[in-house]
Amino acid sequence: MRIGVFDSGVGGLTVMRSLYKSSLFSEIIYFGDTARVPYGSKDKNTIIRYSLEAVEFFKNFNIELLVVACNSVSASAIPQMREEANFPIIGVVEAGVLALKNSLVKIDDNILVIGTKTTISSNIYQRLLGDLGFCNIEAIETGLFVPIVEEGIFKGKVLDATMEYYFQNLKRHPKYIILGCTHFPLIASAIEEYFTKQGQKPILIHSGDAIMEYLKNIYPNLREQDTQTKFFASENPNKLKEIAKQWLNL
Repeated sequence: MRIGVFDSGVGGLTVMRSLYKSSLFSEIIYFGDTARVPYGSKDKNTIIRYSLEAVEFFKNFNIELLVVACNSVSASAIPQMREEANFPIIGVVEAGVLALKNSLVKIDDNILVIGTKTTISSNIYQRLLGDLGFCNIEAIETGLFVPIVEEGIFKGKVLDATMEYYFQNLKRHPKYIILGCTHFPLIASAIEEYFTKQGQKPILIHSGDAIMEYLKNIYPNLREQDTQTKFFASENPNKLKEIAKQWLNL
C-alpha cells in the first residue's frame, strides 16, 4: 500500500515515524510545505487553499491513502480536501482523541490540550472530548513551539523559557497532555520533564502512535513488508531529509 503524508513542515515526521516503523506500507511519500510553515497562525481559507494544493501534488503519485499529519489542516480543511481527492484522506485529530479514550483515562482527570492558534480556536479537541464526557479540559495555544522545532531546537534555554511562558499560569496540573500539533512530539521529552519537575509526570498523547492504531482498525489486512520512502519540501528539502534521517534512523 502506497500512502502519502502531508504536513506544514517537518513536524509530520513524528507521524511518519510510526507509519515507517510499522513496516506495513510499501511506500511512504512525505511532503512538507516548509516554505509556508507554520499553518497554525493563518486564517482558515488560506489553510484550505494550501491544503488543496497539496492534494494536487499527491495526485502525481498514485497513492492509496493520504494521512494529514497536521492538526491545523485536520481541524480546518479535511472536508474540502476529500471533495477534490481521488484517494481517501484521514486526519490526526480523531485518532488522538481515540488514543486518549483508550488510555484508561478517568472522566474527571485533568487533560491539557496544546496546539496552534488554529487548532485550539477551532475547539475541535474540546468538543470531541466533551462529547465523550470529559469535564476537566484546558486548552492553550502554544504556537511558538512550531518555529522552535523547525529550527531544530529540541531542548535548552530557548525552549525552557517558552514552556515557562506558556505553562506557568495553568489552572490545574495535567495528568494527560494531548500534543495537538505534530511538531510537538519532537520536544516531548522536554515537555514531560517540565511537568515532572512541577510534581507529577504526565502521560503524553501524540498523533503518530494514535494514527497507526487507527489505521490498523481500518485496514486489518495490512502485512509487514519493506517500506520505501520519498521526501519532498516546498523549501529547503535537504534540511527536511536531514531531520528525517535523524528521526527515522534511515
